Amino acid sequence: MAQSVVSEPIDMGTEVRPSVPGQAPKKPTKAFNSFQIAQTQFDKVAEYLGLDPATRDLLRYPLREFHFAIPVRMDDGSVKVFRGFRVQHNDARGPGKGGIRFHPQETIDTVRALSMWMTWKCAVVDIPLGGAKGGVICDPHNLSLREQEQICRGWVRQVARNVGPLTDVPAPDVMTNSQHMLWILDEFEQIHGGRYPGFITGKPVGMGGSLGRTEATGYGVVFTLREALKELGIRPEDTTASVQGFGNVAQYAIELYQRLGGRVIAVSCWDQADQCSYTYRKLAGIDLNQILSITDHFGGINKQKAKDLGYELLPGEAWLEQDVEILIPAAMENQITGDNVDKISPRVRIIAEGANGPTTPEADTQIKERGILLIPDFLANAGGVTCSYFEQVQSNMNYFWEKDEVLGKLDLKMTSAYFAVSELSRREKLSMRDAAYAIAIGRVAKACHDRGWV
Repeated sequence: MAQSVVSEPIDMGTEVRPSVPGQAPKKPTKAFNSFQIAQTQFDKVAEYLGLDPATRDLLRYPLREFHFAIPVRMDDGSVKVFRGFRVQHNDARGPGKGGIRFHPQETIDTVRALSMWMTWKCAVVDIPLGGAKGGVICDPHNLSLREQEQICRGWVRQVARNVGPLTDVPAPDVMTNSQHMLWILDEFEQIHGGRYPGFITGKPVGMGGSLGRTEATGYGVVFTLREALKELGIRPEDTTASVQGFGNVAQYAIELYQRLGGRVIAVSCWDQADQCSYTYRKLAGIDLNQILSITDHFGGINKQKAKDLGYELLPGEAWLEQDVEILIPAAMENQITGDNVDKISPRVRIIAEGANGPTTPEADTQIKERGILLIPDFLANAGGVTCSYFEQVQSNMNYFWEKDEVLGKLDLKMTSAYFAVSELSRREKLSMRDAAYAIAIGRVAKACHDRGWV
């Protein structure tokens, strides 16, 4: 197995992360180092599976990493250097797969953790892909479209020899979209002198994107939530929910959940002007179309217009305290912690993790002790990568499916994965997270053994 040189040693020291998306933290904390959390989750299941030391060492760390500078001439004529990353955790089961996020608080440890979670995510829904992730430390709120385009093109120029349709396939993530993906694809094709639509997913539909991709992650969350409600004998129309985040994932999760008969009473989102988050509550249920009409393309809700429409304006963390049956964290990692988990209402029955890594291990333990059914992130939000896989297949075939076919395939994949995890959870008396990890890690470890890597 070819091993590339890691361009920077893995530093397991303090990682600075915000307590709410985009907010500068008051002080550093080791507790919220995302990569350490991902490794701790892995170690627990590796012990349960009895993995040998070599396999553990292989899967605890990324196979390869790329760190690079992206110099960009800004609109005012100055040159600014942005820092970019691509981390490829494991590709034993197939080409790497994972998004590219733009975020001012991005760190290499976050990207490492996300790449590892992508490996497990692809494995738990049993698609032939591995895990990767990319990022750039930047804030698109403060960048013109031309500056964002230069960052996209600069990013792919740095890794063009190390990614591609048969090796590593990027996709959108936090604060990136189909336009960013198209710029990256165009630059990749110019470098390699051909047409490679299967290199990237999340493209505009008219340029090789898949119908249903926009809805996929949010719908996938609700497909698993629907099955969890069935197992608990609860009708969706008898439930209420509170949602953290109001980006793409949250918006489509709310839409499908409401179509099933549920009522969302609160959503929280980041307010760019005030540099803090707010929770918008309406006990009668939010009107999704109405609130979308006052939302910007980053998922930020206009607070004054929301108040004019009768929404209560509460502190950002208030989403967690609502008296509902269902919580859907769909923003950033490390949002439900040991410090705030006790604020969850006794009425809550299910937490469906739409975000990646929203719950810390300390909070996880307390949630399990309280008997709340937690649908883990890399199962609940795997709809996005599953539909990205569908897009990749369609692009490589140059044959595209109708939307109903895409969403039908997605429902089947998500439901099958949920049943497998739930069945193992009951049989082995494991939490849903541990059961999902056991299935995913077992599949990846087997692939590494079958290839003769360990």
